[in-house]
Amino acid sequence: MRYYELAIKGFYLDILTYESTEFIKPLTEVIVDLGVKKNLKAIVLRECLKPNFKTKEIKEITPNSLSLFQKELADFISYYYTCKFAFILSFFETSKPYECKKMTDLEGPNLSFNQNKALDFAKENLTSLLFADTGSGKTEIYISLIKEYLEKGQQVLLLMPEISLTPQMQKRLEKYFKDKFFLWHSKISKKKKEECLRHFCEGEILLVAGARSALFLPFRNLGLIVVDEEHDNSYKASNKPYFNARDLALFLGQKLNIKVVLGSATPSVTSFYKQKYFRLKGTFFESKKEYIFDESDEILSQKLLLELRTSLREKKQIIIFLPSRANFRQILCKDCGDAIKCPFCSIALSMHKSKNILKCHYCNFIQEIPFSCPKCKGEVLEARKMGTAELKERLEGIFIDAKIAKFDSDEITSEKKLNAILKDFNDEKIDILVGTSMLAKGHDYHSVDLSVILGLDEYLFRPNFRASEETLALAMQVAGRAGRKGEARVLLQTKNKPFFEKYIQNYDEFLKDELEIRKNLYPPFKRLMRIVIEDKEQKTALKTCEKLVFEIGKIKQVELIGYGACGIEIINNKFRFYILLRSNTYTHLVKIANYALEFKNVSCDIDPIDFS
Repeated sequence: MRYYELAIKGFYLDILTYESTEFIKPLTEVIVDLGVKKNLKAIVLRECLKPNFKTKEIKEITPNSLSLFQKELADFISYYYTCKFAFILSFFETSKPYECKKMTDLEGPNLSFNQNKALDFAKENLTSLLFADTGSGKTEIYISLIKEYLEKGQQVLLLMPEISLTPQMQKRLEKYFKDKFFLWHSKISKKKKEECLRHFCEGEILLVAGARSALFLPFRNLGLIVVDEEHDNSYKASNKPYFNARDLALFLGQKLNIKVVLGSATPSVTSFYKQKYFRLKGTFFESKKEYIFDESDEILSQKLLLELRTSLREKKQIIIFLPSRANFRQILCKDCGDAIKCPFCSIALSMHKSKNILKCHYCNFIQEIPFSCPKCKGEVLEARKMGTAELKERLEGIFIDAKIAKFDSDEITSEKKLNAILKDFNDEKIDILVGTSMLAKGHDYHSVDLSVILGLDEYLFRPNFRASEETLALAMQVAGRAGRKGEARVLLQTKNKPFFEKYIQNYDEFLKDELEIRKNLYPPFKRLMRIVIEDKEQKTALKTCEKLVFEIGKIKQVELIGYGACGIEIINNKFRFYILLRSNTYTHLVKIANYALEFKNVSCDIDPIDFS
């Protein structure tokens, strides 16, 4: 009898020991039982000595296995993001060993002199950043580099924010790679994914364009990873383990000698500082933008309405950005001033008039819109902080003949709806597109001559060291959707005109100034970790928080920035407390995370981006 240590996929358990009469290679996928749970997939890690306890038998040895690439990635996630190895394995697709087939007769784009210089720069460096203005042609540079790797028979992963994986991007890739690639993201059906995996695991398809989950596919000869829009927060997982796909790509580049190219018109401060970069300026098309600043207190100001009328009269299209979906983000009582809050979260409920409901965007609690204040019974309720649905409704009342559509996560619930709205807009069947940050995610709008940016001031002053970086990047991304061909206007409604006026056309200067501000305080000069304690009992959560603060205080290499109740103190009926730590290196933070996770209801987020 032989004995093997293995990890059961998706279970938050330590390594377990099973037995078999067969010799099994490490990383082979097997089938086992665990208690009453039957036919579970597991990965064999190594053969071991007979333990001093009774073991269960391995039921089946499958032909699939984890690749060495996947094992390195899983090991790193388990260590750096302090998560059980077995749990992490649930993200990974396994496969039989296969050989990749070289691709031939591929066409490539014709590059300009500067694009060729950028391409050469990417070839010369194992990891690099392509800092390229919107419209400067970075996609053509990606495609030229991808072509070279496919012709060598090496696999390529093009990572993108999920919302950017549109038919538009698919068409651009089809132009050069025909049907020899596939898209991989959450909206793809299970049947389609199975078909894609079959071709992939036969070595027939070498190129994958996907969201962060594509990183876990069974690559066996990966030569290149391109991370487009590398600054985008969607690369960071919002659930355990809190990994960042961009950072994982960079780790794989260094560890396995895989070329990594990051790309963005508004790169993150950290990537700009840490990576060798090539600056690609200018655009392929003639584009001239006029920036209009509106300091009005009213969202639908006279200045905004004038600009909207001008564009509609000229038969041009308009995009309008607003941070919030729904009709309103708060309902206040005029008598007592209290907001109607979720009974399970310390957050105001958002109003959705079309459904006559108030909804919590954290726990999804729903209630009917009340006629009076639940606290004081006052009957005068006031809606505050307008959302996309309300803005659309009001614009329809003003511009009766205009076709207006909404572009947010309430509206875009499937890939089909996303594709339909984008097609209608590019076919000029929609005059005004009102949306959240989804508007800015790399879509090409051909006839937009007015971009409107509303409600960004509250973004700018969030309690987050990246607030100005994220706000400026978002403003520039929305502004970049206008004037893809010809002249355009950008209307920015703000009380912080000096900030936007200084930087919205000069992101290079912003990066240099921001690096000075962050020195000796924040990334990229320091590492941060956020510990969150959640419990239904407030005293229990506070006690755990104080115990951890006391123990962490003994470690000289780590600085305690602060601790206490979270910005959103209650979510899903659980009280939340945080501890924010700073260190020069990650090693002590990882040790603290391993200690903290021994306590109940504790999560640790290294390199956090969310501080609510």
